[in-house]
Amino acid sequence: MDRLISLIITFSRFATGTAFAVLMAAVLLQIAGRLTGDSPVWTEELTRFALLFLAAFGAGLSYRSGDLVNVDLVSESLPGKWPRRLRLLSAVTTALLCLVLIPPAWKYTSIGAMQTSPALTWRMDFIHASVLVLLASLAVFSIVRTIEMLLGRSEGLPPNPADDVA
Repeated sequence: MDRLISLIITFSRFATGTAFAVLMAAVLLQIAGRLTGDSPVWTEELTRFALLFLAAFGAGLSYRSGDLVNVDLVSESLPGKWPRRLRLLSAVTTALLCLVLIPPAWKYTSIGAMQTSPALTWRMDFIHASVLVLLASLAVFSIVRTIEMLLGRSEGLPPNPADDVA
C-alpha cells in the first residue's frame, strides 16, 4: 500500500507541476504578446484551464499535507481522544462526500462532450474532467488517511513532508 500511495503522490506532484508550468508559460506568452501588440487570444483560455487542473491535482496533496483550510480550533482543544475521533470523522465524511459527488461530476463532464472552447476549440469534457480529478484526488487521500488512522499508523495529522521524499 505504501508503494501505491507513493506513486499517487508522485503522479499528483508531477501533474500539479505540469499544470503550473503550462499556466506560467501561457501567462508569460500573453504578457510578451501585449508588449509586442500581438497577444494570442487563446492564452487567456489556456490559463483558466491550467488553473482548473492545478487546483484539481493539488487539492489531494493539500489535504494530505494539511494545507487546506481547516477550522480545528475547537476540535483540537478537546480532551483525550476526541481530537483524533473528529479527525477520523472528518476524513470519512470527506471521502464519502467525494464518492457521492463523483457520479454527478461524471454527468457534468459527459455533457461537455457536446461543447468546445471558443479560442482553443478543445472539447469541454476534457476541461470539465478537472472536477472529476479534484473529487477523485480528495477521495483517494481522505480514504488513505482513514485507513492509516484505523490501522493505527496515523493520528490523522498531516505527515512530515520529509517522509514523502523517495
